Amino acid sequence: MIRAREIVKEYLDGDGTLVRVLDGLSLEVGQGDFVAVVGPSGSGKSTLLHLLGGLDVHYTGEVEVGGIKLRGLRDQELARFRNSHVGFVFQSFHLIPNLSAVENVLLPSHFGSASLDARKRAEAMLDRVGLLSKKDRAPVRLSGGERQRVAIARALFTGPKLLLCDEPTGNLDAATGAGVIQLFHELHREGLTVLAVTHEERMSSAARRVLRLKEGKLVEEPSAHATPGGGS
Repeated sequence: MIRAREIVKEYLDGDGTLVRVLDGLSLEVGQGDFVAVVGPSGSGKSTLLHLLGGLDVHYTGEVEVGGIKLRGLRDQELARFRNSHVGFVFQSFHLIPNLSAVENVLLPSHFGSASLDARKRAEAMLDRVGLLSKKDRAPVRLSGGERQRVAIARALFTGPKLLLCDEPTGNLDAATGAGVIQLFHELHREGLTVLAVTHEERMSSAARRVLRLKEGKLVEEPSAHATPGGGS
C-alpha cells in the first residue's frame, strides 16, 4: 500500500538555519496493516504523514501509495488522489462549526451540490461510527469523542484505501480515546490500512506494527501485535 524510499525533507527554521527533519527515511506498509509511528514532538511525524497523503510534495526521494507515485503529480491529480485513496483524521477534528454532523461528513462531496445518494452514504458512515442518531447536531453539541467519530466518518465517506491519522486520540480522555481506538481496530479488521502518528502509548499499543521516528529515520519496535504486514 505504501512504499517510501530515501525520503529527505528539509526546511528553514526561524533564524534561517536549514533543518533536515527526514533524513533518508524509507517505509513499507502492506495492504490492511495497522501501523503506529511514534516519536517526540518535533521529530517529523506530522511531516511524514503530510508527505504520504500528498499534502506536501517538497522533498527528495519517492513516495508511492496504492501504486501511484506522488512526485510529479499536478495539483488537480494530487487532489483526485487524496479524494479517492486517502482519508485523513486529525487531533483537532477540523469540523465546520456551523454545519451539522451529517453535513460535515458530506464535505468531501462538495456539500453544496450533494445528491440524495451522497447524503444516504454520509448517514451510513455516521451509522458505522455509532452516531446516526446525532446526525443533525452541530459540533458544539457533541462531545470530543463524538466529534472525532464524525471526523472519522468524513474520512471514510469516499471509501479510501488508506486512513492517515495525526494524533487521533490526543484531545480525548482515556475512556473516550479507548472507544476511538476500538473503532480503528474494527476498521482494520475490515481491511482498511491504518497509519497513525502518535506520542501516546495507548494508541501505539493498539497497532500491529510500531515504528519509531528517530534522527530522521524509522526503526521498527516490538509490538503487542507483532505480525508485520508486507506487500502493497
